[in-house]
Amino acid sequence: MLIIENQTALKVPKKRLKKITKHLTKKDVELVVCDNEYIRELNSEYRHIDKPTDVLSFPLVDEVGIKSLGTVVISEDFVRDGAFNFGHKKKDEISLLYIHGLLHLLGYDHEIDSGEMRELEANLIRYFELPESLILRTETIEDFEQ
Repeated sequence: MLIIENQTALKVPKKRLKKITKHLTKKDVELVVCDNEYIRELNSEYRHIDKPTDVLSFPLVDEVGIKSLGTVVISEDFVRDGAFNFGHKKKDEISLLYIHGLLHLLGYDHEIDSGEMRELEANLIRYFELPESLILRTETIEDFEQ
């Protein structure tokens, strides 16, 4: 089940996000949609990076009987900017960021793996017929970092 806490006026594509969740896990997932200030506070507290970011993931410790996978937090400001900058709908941008955050909850980490998370992301983006801007962004960033 997907539990949504929307702290903004952004319209969240609940049906699509529920389909994505069901496709990837049987566990509950919480989604928090917030503003840049709130996500900046979380980023500062938990990652010691004092600036806003697009998406954060907070997995729950895997204990017996825990039904929840964890929480994905997405910044409304990054959703609006991403949709504008990449020329697609806000519902598409939030879906792209949700996939990214959910994969982190499932244990994938693009910063240390050999491309497995990016490949799975690309497959999910195609499967759910989403714009490939997330793939293009990450490829550009990775090229720039090399």
